[in-house]
Amino acid sequence: MSCGDPHDTECGEVLDHLYEFLDNEMAEGDYAKLRVHFEECSPCLEKYGLEQAIKALIKRCCGCDDTPADLRGKVLARIDSIRAGQRTGEAVVVSVESTAELHGEAGPRREARDATAEPADDQARPGTPVEAGAPAE
Repeated sequence: MSCGDPHDTECGEVLDHLYEFLDNEMAEGDYAKLRVHFEECSPCLEKYGLEQAIKALIKRCCGCDDTPADLRGKVLARIDSIRAGQRTGEAVVVSVESTAELHGEAGPRREARDATAEPADDQARPGTPVEAGAPAE
């Protein structure tokens, strides 16, 4: 999208960072550049207004679901465990669980396998220990 007028910040760049702007996840200098662009460019301002309205609608319609207490407790305990391991400098191993397992639902049944066997692919499987802070593959 481009309005055809020259701007210090191109329309495409502004729209690429629109959600960061909406969520206030930008450095102040970048935020100011986008704010100036919206003041100058009506097509981008219109797109901004539309996305802002959609976010507000989603928040109003979907923001009332509470997190199950047991899930919240598990997540907070896991975070504390990881932080404690990082403070002591030891490697922290966490288990990747499926969403169904976190919610206490019956998930797909896994077959036992030899711990020394190589996985069939490079993807982490639910229940597979991974080192916290390890680079993503």
